[in-house]
This record gives sequence, structure tokens and C-alpha cells, in this order.
Amino acid sequence: MSLTSTIEKQLNRNFVIFHPSDFSPASEVAFGHALKIAMQSKAKLDIMHVETSVGPEKPYWLDFPAVRATLTQWGILPEGVRPSEVAKAGLRIRKILACNTEPVETMLRHFDKFPPDLIVLATHQRAGIERWLHKAVAEPLARRSRAMTLFVPRKGRGFVSLKDGSLALKKILIPMDHDPDPQAALDKALLLVRGLDCVAGKFLLIHVQSRSRRAAPVVHLPHRSGWSFEITVRHGHVVDEILRTERRWHPDLMVLATQGHRNFVDALRGSTAEQVLRAAQCPVLAVPAAK
Repeated sequence: MSLTSTIEKQLNRNFVIFHPSDFSPASEVAFGHALKIAMQSKAKLDIMHVETSVGPEKPYWLDFPAVRATLTQWGILPEGVRPSEVAKAGLRIRKILACNTEPVETMLRHFDKFPPDLIVLATHQRAGIERWLHKAVAEPLARRSRAMTLFVPRKGRGFVSLKDGSLALKKILIPMDHDPDPQAALDKALLLVRGLDCVAGKFLLIHVQSRSRRAAPVVHLPHRSGWSFEITVRHGHVVDEILRTERRWHPDLMVLATQGHRNFVDALRGSTAEQVLRAAQCPVLAVPAAK
């Protein structure tokens, strides 16, 4: 099956997008990305909040991100539209409220019944001792779910404007190595730009050589009108070179093939993908390697 027919088949699937919300203003940008992708792909969108507090303050349904208000602000729906009209915009949205001191476990149980094709979430990007003092959610959820995950940095830039829903997705950076196979990352990136109707831009594929002198891995680069592809080789520390390229090139999105932790040291400091994720200024799409 050709890459084009594979993309067509996946675009026609009944996609499920999952967005965990903590009701904070910082997570609204991630919500905007989830809503835009769901709207463009006619996907189901599950929005879940897990309340971990045991105090008297309880969350309410009105605390959830305002879907109708956002679509009205984007010019998709008219003012004063009823909830039933949201479906006419091609959206099927479910809001889920849960109370549990273990948010990751609660979400994973939800995935047992409703497995997501894509998770879209905000990340705190903590590092060092701060990571150990706060309970992590983003990285463990992505790693244990084995689902493709779009991380939107709370401090940084996104490719969907929360103000008007416009897209700025023209430069995509794909770090690649021999293991895991980077082809899946490229294929998913192509699927995303096609689903979002992005007609032109550039892919920069970077291979960093450290101790190994192996040539860059071979990937199939499709002939795609409006999009160009460049492969470059750097030398040095993998994480440092990837982040240095991101700072210089200013991509709108980075796409990483991931494989989780290899050993105990990785578990302590994080995999290469997690180390990049904690410092990246642009959204990062993590694509798990096939089992």
C-alpha cells in the first residue's frame, strides 16, 4: 500500500482525540490545538478533568474549556448558538469529570474503554529537582498509553491561534536516528499537515552523529506539491544539537519517533525524546515506535 493511500485510509478513520484539562489559563492553548485538529479531522474529542483536591472547592462543568465560545470567536458558529448546533460544525465532544488522587491512572482506565488516536496536552517542562518535587502527568501518560501525543509547551509558541483559530504550520523539524525508525514520524507529520489542509512548507530532517559514524537513516520522501524536504547531518551531543537546531530554525512543530526508557539511567534522566521535550519551545508530536 502506498503512503498516499495509507494517509487517505487514516484520514477516513473515526479518530478519537483526548485532551486532559487542568482548568488553568496555561492549558487553554493546548485545548485550542485539540479543538482545531478535531474540527479539521471530524474526530471525536474527549476532554477530561481529574480533580485531585480533597478540599471543599469542587470543579463544575462550567469550568471546562468553552467550546461554543471558542468556535464563535473563530467565526465557525454564530453568537448565541445552542449546544446542539456544535455537532453541525462536525464536532462530537464529550466532557468527563472525575475525582481521584491519581490522575494518570484515572486517564489510563478511561483509555481501556475509549483508546485515543491522539493525546493533546500542555506540559510544564520541569527539569532537575523541580521534576521530582511535582507529580508528573504529561510524560507518564504519553509513555504508558503508547498513544501518539502532541505536547504544547505552556511557555512557548503553538501553531494554532487561540484568538482566531488560524494555523501557522509551515516549518516542521524531524530529528531522526536508526532506532526507532523515523519513517513513522515523517508519515504522521504528513498525515497531520494534510488533515489540517496545510498546503505549503518545509520539512527539515536532522540526523546527529555522536560516537557512531553511521550515515543518516534512509526515509521515503514523498513528492508533495508545495512542501520541500531537506536532510542535514550534525555532529555532537544528540539532545544539544536538536535543541540548537530548533533555536536557530524556529520550527512550528517538532516530530519525534519515541521508544520509551531503555534502562534505569534513562528512567532517571528521561529518554532522549523526553529531554528534548522539556526544553523545546515549539509543540512536539511524539510518535511511539511500533510494538
